[in-house]
Amino acid sequence: MVGEHLLAGHGFRTELAAHREVAEVLGRAVTSLRLVDPRFYHLDTALTVLDDDPEHPDVAYFPGAFDEESQRALQELFPHALRTDAATAQVLGMNAVSDGRHVVLSPRAQRYAEQLTQRGYVPVPVDLSELLRGGGGAKCCTLVLRR
Repeated sequence: MVGEHLLAGHGFRTELAAHREVAEVLGRAVTSLRLVDPRFYHLDTALTVLDDDPEHPDVAYFPGAFDEESQRALQELFPHALRTDAATAQVLGMNAVSDGRHVVLSPRAQRYAEQLTQRGYVPVPVDLSELLRGGGGAKCCTLVLRR
C-alpha cells in the first residue's frame, strides 16, 4: 500500500491473475506492475515505499525493472517519485523499509542514500550482507500490520 494505492508486481514470481483475485477479495483496485528484468524478481527489489501517507505518498523505484506500461503507471501515480539507478537496484538497495522519515537500507546503496538525504529522508544503513546472499534485504525482515 502506498497511500490509497495497492501496488502489486508480476512477471517472475506472481501471475497477473493473482492481482484480480486480491482486488476481488479486498474490494479495492490493484495497480499491476510488470517486472521485466529477472534480477528484480519481486516488487520489493525494484520499488521502495518511502511514505504511505494518503495525503503525500512517496516512492522510489528503478525504472529499468519495469515494462513501459508500468513505468507510465508509476509516473502517473507518483510524478515526483525518486528514480534510482541500476547500481542501486543491483545491490538490492530498493529492498528497503521506511517509517516515512528513516529509511533502513543496504550500506552498498550509497547513491540511493545520497538521493534520500537530498529529499529529506534519513538513511539508516544496516549490514544485511548475509541476507543479500540469499536475495533479500531490509524489507524482507519486516511484517507490516494495518488496521
